Amino acid sequence: QVQLVESGGGLVQPGGSLRLSCTASGSVYRIYYMGWYRQAPGKQRELVADITSDGDTNYADPVKGRFTISRDNGKNTIFLQMNNLKPEDTAVYYCNADEPRPAGAVNYYWGQGTQVTVSS
Repeated sequence: QVQLVESGGGLVQPGGSLRLSCTASGSVYRIYYMGWYRQAPGKQRELVADITSDGDTNYADPVKGRFTISRDNGKNTIFLQMNNLKPEDTAVYYCNADEPRPAGAVNYYWGQGTQVTVSS
């Protein structure tokens, strides 16, 4: 199995920055995809950014040009650098990892979430 631990959330003013980290442990050699999702109160969880094991990245439109996802495979860690934060970025941010299984099945792992609050 895979375990995910997130850190780096907090309270910042609009225009500020935060850097989130997610460290994976366990069967990390099986992971082909990791990503950041967020969920605001009363809203559905949505993709923020993701990255494959070979470094391909993808971003949701609201964060393009402001957020950057990166990885350190040697440390089994991904990061989310968030710049120019806006109040609408306020949410619980979750780390996700996908583990392929036999017969095309996939195990989805989630971290505990870290709160990001953008407010003056």
